[in-house]
Amino acid sequence: MAVSPPPSRTRRRIAVRATAVSAALAAAVFATGPAMAGGDPSGSSNPEPTGQGVKPTVVLVHGAFADASGWNAVVERLQQRGYPVVAPPNPLRGVLSDSAYVASVLKSIKGPIVLAGHSYGGAVISQAAAGNPNVKALVYVSAFMPDVGENPATLSTKFTGSDLGTALRPVPYTDGTASGTDLYIQNEKFHAVFAADLPAAQTRVMAVEQRPVAQAGFGQNATAAAWRTIPSWFIVAKNDKAIAPDLERFEARRAKSRTIEISSSHVAMMSHPDVVTDQIRDAAHATAE
Repeated sequence: MAVSPPPSRTRRRIAVRATAVSAALAAAVFATGPAMAGGDPSGSSNPEPTGQGVKPTVVLVHGAFADASGWNAVVERLQQRGYPVVAPPNPLRGVLSDSAYVASVLKSIKGPIVLAGHSYGGAVISQAAAGNPNVKALVYVSAFMPDVGENPATLSTKFTGSDLGTALRPVPYTDGTASGTDLYIQNEKFHAVFAADLPAAQTRVMAVEQRPVAQAGFGQNATAAAWRTIPSWFIVAKNDKAIAPDLERFEARRAKSRTIEISSSHVAMMSHPDVVTDQIRDAAHATAE
């Protein structure tokens, strides 16, 4: 017959086990603490190495009438391949102020950066990357790519093929300190102009959740053009109705970008995320140190 140990011995065993569990939990907390704390907004404190160093942080900048969720499918694919990713909110108040904000985000990131911009976000990254030696490559996705002295509004008039101008809905706004006009895409035209190759049910939701761009800011002239000194890649969306495909081709040729063309609407990163991800990875590999 088994004999139970004295109660005092049992209590000692329980205390020993409790001490061991507490030590294990403390070790786990301290091991994960630095990764969970503030710092690099990519959320990766130790990117996986590539053959030529570490993977760059990929920064994805959305355009007008949208938010960073438009990059979701690309973010997932990049993360699966070990890339640290940042997709900051673009204020959509003007090329100069928006690029200053994005530039501040870039300065907070350690190591090499691949910077991608969609649509109006292309104008923002062209300005934001100027003077930042960590930005190794620029990737434009059906985007504006202005030179110094140009702006998205004037670039839009260079070529035919865009239906955006007649689809816009101006809405006056005030934020308590300033007033102006916001531009939205009319809900009933959103699918055809912005995302014709996505399901209509999806674009109905996107239309009511769209974020407007300030009309005045859309016409601000660029004071820098980082693509003149930083290697660039460009994805031309051949079925784009928001930015004329011929304008995208013109910009890509002028910048001597490595360019591909795909049969896509304006939101190529949503309808063709594999292609967009591959271009970003190509840019990362080609500029790896």
